Amino acid sequence: MEIARETVRLFTSKGVAATSADEIAEAVGISTRTLRRYFPSKENCVQPLLAAGAEAVTRRLRTWPSGQTLREAVNDWEDGDVLMDEPDIAASLDLIRLTRTEPGLKAVWLQTYHAYDGQLAEILAARAGCDADDLHIRIQAATINAALRVAAEHYAWRERDGRAEPGQNESAGLSEALRTAVLTAAQGLPD
Repeated sequence: MEIARETVRLFTSKGVAATSADEIAEAVGISTRTLRRYFPSKENCVQPLLAAGAEAVTRRLRTWPSGQTLREAVNDWEDGDVLMDEPDIAASLDLIRLTRTEPGLKAVWLQTYHAYDGQLAEILAARAGCDADDLHIRIQAATINAALRVAAEHYAWRERDGRAEPGQNESAGLSEALRTAVLTAAQGLPD
């Protein structure tokens, strides 16, 4: 996470093109060789930060109480319940904003979310008593996952464009956007 945070800081202050892997490694006190061992490109350095939000939602869905529909469970979520620390939320939102203009970051963003389709399918399959490879389950998981990604983008871009709710903190605003995403996606899912 430290590498991801420093990478976002450098990307937002200098720009993606003007930031080198050497600068990222130096900022976190490791060698460029070590950095490259874990991250094949400088854009990949942000993946842990992007994954943190998806991991938080997945963790919350794993605790989905039996006997509750998905809509009921999501309605019980409280602001900040599914998110991370406020500084990481701010950095994630900065990063999501950069995906609009940086194709390398957009690719990492999409790959990160794609990786969670399988985890969501496992959660839904366990609840439905069927296999995670079932086409209906995979489509439901992909629907929820896509809704989460779109909600995060919508919130990040709207907040940046000055259209966010005045006085709303980022954690509460993003939490509400993600809750809305799951509730909207769940409208087409069986209870």
